[in-house]
Amino acid sequence: MFGRWLEKRTNRFHRTSPLAAVRTPADAGVLSCRVLDPVYEPVGNAEFTVVDSVGRKVVSGGTDPYGQFMATVPAGEYRLAIAAEGYAPYRATAMVGQNSLASLGDVTLQVAQPPEPPARGDWEIDPAHSSIAFTARHIGLARIHGRFNSFAGAVRIADRMENSAMHVVIDAAAIDTGVRMRDDHLRSPDFLDVQRYPTLEFYSERFTHRGGNRWAVTGALSLHGVTRTVTLDAEYLGLGSGMEGEPRAACRATTELHRDDYTISWQTMLARGIAVVGRSIRVELDIQIVPKG
Repeated sequence: MFGRWLEKRTNRFHRTSPLAAVRTPADAGVLSCRVLDPVYEPVGNAEFTVVDSVGRKVVSGGTDPYGQFMATVPAGEYRLAIAAEGYAPYRATAMVGQNSLASLGDVTLQVAQPPEPPARGDWEIDPAHSSIAFTARHIGLARIHGRFNSFAGAVRIADRMENSAMHVVIDAAAIDTGVRMRDDHLRSPDFLDVQRYPTLEFYSERFTHRGGNRWAVTGALSLHGVTRTVTLDAEYLGLGSGMEGEPRAACRATTELHRDDYTISWQTMLARGIAVVGRSIRVELDIQIVPKG
């Protein structure tokens, strides 16, 4: 009688176990872990990457809101990397057997030390090692990728990074999407109207630390004769040195612009019912700065 009771309990466990819902091929197993912060709270949306023994990426993704990660992979040996904003990367190896669970258990991430900030003083953008690019939808389907080939900028680093300021000037006529006819159209009164508005300018004196190496840089963007408040989501990459040993600092930043905010409506196209470019444009900056000489 006790044997029948134990068998029922065991069968019920297998029916309710999360692994019971995971179907694995005969030559595969399951790799899993739970990602926690230093006070043992789950880290959701942590990025994980799994590569095989020769370095090929097998699977990648993010943890769920409870910090859980689970993936079905062919049996074999793997390297796992976990990254989350504000935390030091975590790496481990695991051997996954056929039709079995390889669990790393609870993985605790450690808070990353923020990179050293640039020295106080005046810096300028190094255009040879920087880029200002954008992406927009074309006729609602494909994407247009472009960049501005001419720009300049300066950054004044204060004693407290939060009190720093920056000023960037972009040559509107230097827009480049790789298609001459399209670029001429973008320079026309339908869009940037470079004859009347030859530059785009961004000025900020509000730097807000978001934790780790993340910053929000909020300022005024003047485009097409209109000025609006814009916030750059910036990632500070730290300090380095150039070929001749000169100090330099690097960052990446993104923002999203809405063309209607800048009265760019493509009237001639819209009059014919053609939506040439979507309403939002994603801007990506990859910037290096050097001390101003």
